[in-house]
Amino acid sequence: MPRAGTPALPPTCLAEVCRLIRGSASLRTVVLWAVAFSGLSEVILAAEQLDYEIVDLAIPRSLTGTVGDPERGERIVRDADNATCLICHAIPIKGEPDPGNIGPPLDGVGSRYTAGELRLRLVEPQFLNPETVMPSYYRSDGLHRVAAEYEGRTVYDASEIEDVIAYLMTLVED
Repeated sequence: MPRAGTPALPPTCLAEVCRLIRGSASLRTVVLWAVAFSGLSEVILAAEQLDYEIVDLAIPRSLTGTVGDPERGERIVRDADNATCLICHAIPIKGEPDPGNIGPPLDGVGSRYTAGELRLRLVEPQFLNPETVMPSYYRSDGLHRVAAEYEGRTVYDASEIEDVIAYLMTLVED
């Protein structure tokens, strides 16, 4: 259902989206789909969580099917009203004093990991280390000690995960 103020999907777009959804055999929770209209600056998102596949300690496929936006990713990483990465990690961002030191520093992370390896670390860090304090930013099931108002919700949606990955991939060693 489009949000108020946005046009309904044209029948050709809706048919294409339905074809893509039917063709996907790896759906687990619900399907994320986005359709961009020419001349429309925003993407309409419906549903939330896509299935993903872990292959060789990575989630190689984008959760959205597209590469994220590194500028949006930096804003997400810095967003103190949500789950800023700066609480636990030092990140080379000008004007961000007092980074956390619980997790490893993220300078050069784009040189050390692939996008798929970073995706796994954001989506399901417990797969790599069951004792990690790193939260899952995309899963909403099987979590412990979650405040009631956040139960059943992911911290980031698929698009935000991809934006953060795109930003982290810009953090390369000189």
